[in-house]
Amino acid sequence: MHTPSRRTLLRAPFAAAGAGLLAACTDSGSQSRSGPRRGAAAGEGDFVPPGPKGYVDPSGPEVRAAERKRGSGPVRMLKLTAAETTLDLGGRHVRTWAYHNQLPGPLIRVTAGDVLSLTLANRLPETTTLHSHGVRMRCDMDGVPSLTQRAIAAGADFTYRFTVSHPGTYYLHSHVGLQPDRGLYAPLIVDDPKEPLKYDKEWIVILDDWLDGVDGSTPDGVLAQLKPGMGMKAGAMAMGPGLGGHGAGKPASPHASPSHKSSGPNRVLHGSRSRLLRSEAGSVNYPLYLANGRMPAQPSMFRCRPGERIRLRLINAGSETAFRVALGGHRLTVTHTDGYPVEHKTTDALLIGMAERYDVLVTAKDGVFPLVALAEGKKGRALAVLRTDKGRTVPPVDVRPAELDREVVPARRLVPHDSVALDDREPDREMRIRVTGTMARYDWGFDHQQYDDRQRHPVRAGERVRLTLINATDMWHPMHLHGHTFAMTGLDAVGARKDTAIVLPHRKLVVDFDADNPGLWMFHCHNQYHSESGMMTILGYRK
Repeated sequence: MHTPSRRTLLRAPFAAAGAGLLAACTDSGSQSRSGPRRGAAAGEGDFVPPGPKGYVDPSGPEVRAAERKRGSGPVRMLKLTAAETTLDLGGRHVRTWAYHNQLPGPLIRVTAGDVLSLTLANRLPETTTLHSHGVRMRCDMDGVPSLTQRAIAAGADFTYRFTVSHPGTYYLHSHVGLQPDRGLYAPLIVDDPKEPLKYDKEWIVILDDWLDGVDGSTPDGVLAQLKPGMGMKAGAMAMGPGLGGHGAGKPASPHASPSHKSSGPNRVLHGSRSRLLRSEAGSVNYPLYLANGRMPAQPSMFRCRPGERIRLRLINAGSETAFRVALGGHRLTVTHTDGYPVEHKTTDALLIGMAERYDVLVTAKDGVFPLVALAEGKKGRALAVLRTDKGRTVPPVDVRPAELDREVVPARRLVPHDSVALDDREPDREMRIRVTGTMARYDWGFDHQQYDDRQRHPVRAGERVRLTLINATDMWHPMHLHGHTFAMTGLDAVGARKDTAIVLPHRKLVVDFDADNPGLWMFHCHNQYHSESGMMTILGYRK
């Protein structure tokens, strides 16, 4: 048993493409630039939109000072290209958008303390951005259009450059409109130079719900089906230029896409139900569910030897689906959630909401074992396979390991490792936000308001903030805070550090976080269809 070297990790099956890209583009730092490239997003002038008076600017001196405190290690220079492409999902070909013509996009791998210099080449027919989900970074590199940067124009390039200070399992995705419900996502792994875990191999598994390009469906067309008055029937449908909430004629969403048409079938899901989520599971009837870009009939395969210890990094890159995940014949030892370590906890299965990540350890038994991700409360599943022999047989597509119906440990029951646990300091500021909206009207928002980019929830640097989310809806929501991690507190939570957490219907989620990363930061539901309908707001640092 040993702790794998970077070379061992970079040779893992999933890592091959991204590792080669990284190796070819690594710089010792001799060519590092003094700051992020400017003007690439809009083609001229500053790349950061003007911010509101009285609040820290996303590129302000406070942001630069916080970045200097993170240090400056070796510069890792990489490039991603976003373009329209045809993908093979394991026997089914679809026309979609992706990074480097592959799904998931190539693995981006750095070491904590490195400076990541990642250039995104936009070869799409519309604007895009790149968000490093879960990474605590400088605000003007966060990738939120119209808030932290001007969106990258079609045909333009933009370089994201920031110090990556904390190890963990993260991922990259577009932050424009419903682009994440296409193929615009990729894993981002930040290695710990003093890795305390010992394991033999690593297996990265990215889960996804998929409809783009299937029988003419597009994400924007499906949103049009969901919103009353925008076309609930199959047929030609157009997506409006933005959301309500700003007043007549002004788009509310920084993510809004140009109009799209869809002639695909009706994808509105009715009657889904989840006991674990205590509500309907979702509103979108996805035709496909994928593990590492593959359908269950031709699953992604991971090979190892019996007795080897595997670090399994699970990422839910889906847009509207929670997954209940289990590995047949094995129990899972949870070591991290959302990149932060927890006291090790063994379970049979995990419920993973959109944008959540879990690291687990398993010791491989001898044989062929299905890793099954049930689309929670929906019909369908994703499948990958762990095997220790050289045979070609794979489990049937409808395999259901018994572990799926056994113990499921929720995130609130995970105990943070001492190294990342927040202290017992009392909050300096308390916020209460009501989660509002209905399935019928599809009018999701906060405090009965849809997103308005002029709204701010103010904090000041150095404060301990307690945020109480009161879910007044009949639906569950995975809530994500940019630029920070929070501790899950409240009566039945024990403080695990996360950046995305599920709030159940008619329940409260109470989290504490330290206001230690100045700027303007999005807080939103990571159900892409909810956020695009208005369930977003902004946390702003006062000057």
